[in-house]
Amino acid sequence: MWSLTASEGESTTAHFFLGAGDEGLGTRGIGMKPEESDSELLEDEEDEVPPEPQIIVGICAMTKKSKSKPMTQILERLCRFDYLTVIILGEDVILNEPVENWPSCHCLISFHSKGFPLDKAVAYSKLRNPFLINDLAMQYYIQDRREVYRILQEEGIDLPRYAVLNRDPARPDECNLIEGEDQVEVNGAVFPKPFVEKPVSAEDHNVYIYYPSSAGGGSQRLFRKIGSRSSVYSPESSVRKTGSYIYEEFMPTDGTDVKVYTVGPDYAHAEARKSPALDGKVERDSEGKEIRYPVMLTAMEKLVARKVCVAFKQTVCGFDLLRANGHSFVCDVNGFSFVKNSMKYYDDCKEGAPQAPCLSNTAPPETIEVLDITRLLLAELEKEPGGEIEEKTGKLEQLKSVLEMYGHFSGINRKVQLTYYPHGVKASNEGQDPQREALAPSLLLVLKWGGELTPAGRVQAEELGRAFRCMYPGGQGDYAGFPGCGLLRLHSTFRHDLKIYASDEGRVQMTAAAFAKGLLALEGELTPILVQMVKSANMNGLLDSDGDSLSSCQHRVKARLHHILQQDAPFGPEDYDQLAPTRSISLLNSMTIIQNPVKVCDQVFALIENLTHQIRERMQDPRSVDLQLYHSETLELMLQRWSKLERDFRQKSGRYDISKIPDIYDCVKYDVQHNGSLGLEGTAELLRLSKALADVVIPQEYGISREEKLEIAVGFCLPLLRKILLDLQRTHEDESVNKLHPLYSRGVLSPGRHVRTRLYFTSESHVHSLLSVFRYGGLLDETQDAQWQRALDYLSAISELNYMTQIVIMLYEDNTQDPLSEERFHVELHFSPGVKGGEEEGSAPTGCGFRPASSENEEMKTNQGSMENLCPGKASDEPDRALQTSPQPPEGPGLPRRSPLIRNRKAGSMEDYIHRSSRSPWGWWATGLFSSSRGPPPELKHGVGFEGCSMVPTIYPLETLHNALSLRQVSEFLSRVCQRHTDAQAQASA
Repeated sequence: MWSLTASEGESTTAHFFLGAGDEGLGTRGIGMKPEESDSELLEDEEDEVPPEPQIIVGICAMTKKSKSKPMTQILERLCRFDYLTVIILGEDVILNEPVENWPSCHCLISFHSKGFPLDKAVAYSKLRNPFLINDLAMQYYIQDRREVYRILQEEGIDLPRYAVLNRDPARPDECNLIEGEDQVEVNGAVFPKPFVEKPVSAEDHNVYIYYPSSAGGGSQRLFRKIGSRSSVYSPESSVRKTGSYIYEEFMPTDGTDVKVYTVGPDYAHAEARKSPALDGKVERDSEGKEIRYPVMLTAMEKLVARKVCVAFKQTVCGFDLLRANGHSFVCDVNGFSFVKNSMKYYDDCKEGAPQAPCLSNTAPPETIEVLDITRLLLAELEKEPGGEIEEKTGKLEQLKSVLEMYGHFSGINRKVQLTYYPHGVKASNEGQDPQREALAPSLLLVLKWGGELTPAGRVQAEELGRAFRCMYPGGQGDYAGFPGCGLLRLHSTFRHDLKIYASDEGRVQMTAAAFAKGLLALEGELTPILVQMVKSANMNGLLDSDGDSLSSCQHRVKARLHHILQQDAPFGPEDYDQLAPTRSISLLNSMTIIQNPVKVCDQVFALIENLTHQIRERMQDPRSVDLQLYHSETLELMLQRWSKLERDFRQKSGRYDISKIPDIYDCVKYDVQHNGSLGLEGTAELLRLSKALADVVIPQEYGISREEKLEIAVGFCLPLLRKILLDLQRTHEDESVNKLHPLYSRGVLSPGRHVRTRLYFTSESHVHSLLSVFRYGGLLDETQDAQWQRALDYLSAISELNYMTQIVIMLYEDNTQDPLSEERFHVELHFSPGVKGGEEEGSAPTGCGFRPASSENEEMKTNQGSMENLCPGKASDEPDRALQTSPQPPEGPGLPRRSPLIRNRKAGSMEDYIHRSSRSPWGWWATGLFSSSRGPPPELKHGVGFEGCSMVPTIYPLETLHNALSLRQVSEFLSRVCQRHTDAQAQASA
């Protein structure tokens, strides 16, 4: 945004004009014809003879700049002053004529661009001594990024941490570069990836951003805009070896850059645009201009603008601002720069002119160390097989093989964990013998690999991101159509305060990046999106937790669960009481299928044995030599994962390791979905039985009784609960929040809308836990709230939480209500179990649909203020009309009322399609992504594209659990849950 802060009596002269930037598009001047002289006189059309006294303003710049459309707008306004006469020194004059022949002027606007003879302009200024709008000598410094950073640093202006690599034979001490896998050391300063590499010449726009291997590696290569692109992704991860560069710390800006334009020290205009480093696609309007939105500067940013203007002695000056981690950093100073297509800006500058002439301003290094140790141990074993090293050679070779995968380190799909066991650790198939002797203390190394986001998962995440736009103001309408509609551009305009957090797991982070790509209509690779948009939440246990460090309650629950499921007898009433005290519908259904848990485990084990036998037979078939399965897996790798499950599931004692059941279910579900063309026998039955077992084991590992479920849940997600509480309570904004400037709302849809979004992508443990908190924490009394009772019944019937499970908390503000009243804010709770799993079609429970923004007050239909602030379908400057476009379901006591704020849908629009294909009144993605009603896209049919991806499973629609909660209710509930856990911990440690 811009701000005009010039105080009375300080008109000076700095407000004459605004700016030439780096992309002049026009070539015609004002009232001029191409055949006219190079030195042209611009006069007011109504006054053939300008009145005295006259101030002659000379424009000395390359033709592309001096006759561009922005400069035309500026000069048209200047010529309205009777006492100003503007002359343009054409290219032929400034390039070919000596400075003595250049026309004289009182005031000179001159600025460097490619091909401009700055030396001659400096000589002319010394000869004629005109008043300089922009100092010419300082423009030499602006061409050198080293000098720009030096001046910024001397002025105390915040800029990213940086170091200069000068490849100059005369300065060998400034050319020390040590490049590692995930960092560079420049003259002793270490820069972990991601970092930025900028040529020292400001004229060279080939800026590279290098990404860490933990995010996929490679680099984003920025360049001057060519057509619709401003950058491309490259797999190259090595820095450039010729030329001099500035290396600087990468600043996470959430994908948005801010351009600031000054006119003197007391006026600054700012615009936001999508960062060119994000996906490289340039968003352009109908006239082909890059889409930018005016934004508001904070008080500190206005001070920075003043400092830049004064320090570089450039009255009209443009510079780049990075907003990251609550601070603002200057990363580039461009000098005289144009503001494109901002009539308001040009008018402000003209109004600011004086009324009388006055011319007086990481792969982890630790992982590499593990690999080095592994290689050393293998070398020692080869020299002395019977030596002191007890570890098996096979395990060390596997460890070495995995760590050397892909030819480089990539923490996105590999992780090494070290866990200390004071009483020793047993092998996974040794059984549970409580009488065994305690072992010596051990350090267990766990290597995790794989866990990559599959092509199908990427498609699901991107499509869900696109569908999520429908939940936001203006998100219905032309779905992914008009680029200024609703959420699609809220982020660029700073009306959308968006933060995306993800746990440390690679597939979780990539899922978050894919979702962001769909949500914000980005293009290209996921790595740049991941680095710029997704924040790691590996701090204070927000989304990550140590799964190997179980609480005492979890140990008790797992021991009891294993004991119950090791009984070779049909379930009796006592077992139902012990295993399902909450009377969960899905749990009772699974127990009915299982009957005798040991017998079912026997069947599962036999099916696994048969499966591995079939795979071995297939491997012997010459026709299967080059067979590749989904996601480039081979039959050998498929056999390895099933053989390991076969070994680990049944222990030497003959008992079954119940903790392997979820892995068995995941594996068979994966193969049934993606490798069904192999035609392996018994997989359907294995899927059915393993699902029944998993539907018992997985939810009950998080607690059996209500009290246990709540205790374990809060233990897992207490930091997340506190963060959600903080998010909900942060309802009043201060100046530090980035906003769209309200005076620039014309032409931007829904000007009053401001949305804050926090997206948290995490593992199943946190999702189970958060859901348990709402189910068992006492949010509402179900005996007194029929809507909540139905919600609990629906959740009780959900058998599994799958990929893309969503828990959505929506906070609405009605700013027509008193800020302290209960009606000011209301909260809604929505839920989806994610991707459809192994259940049969039609067997899944159904909820009441997605019903946001409901209200018991029918008067809201005509209350414009309430509509503006409560209606998620707001897509224009006019209030929505409460038009019912389809028959309404019956509404009775306790039934959630359908929202009265239904928009009028455009026939044939995507919203209209979604509405007609869904039972949800808001037309949610109810039939699921790539549902059977449409079939999969051609590229997702088996054997075509996405590495032979078969049909992508559908995603369950979002269901409303409750749509009439007050903010006070939810805040007090979360505070109570957190405090209860804190008190319990204090009591336990006392």
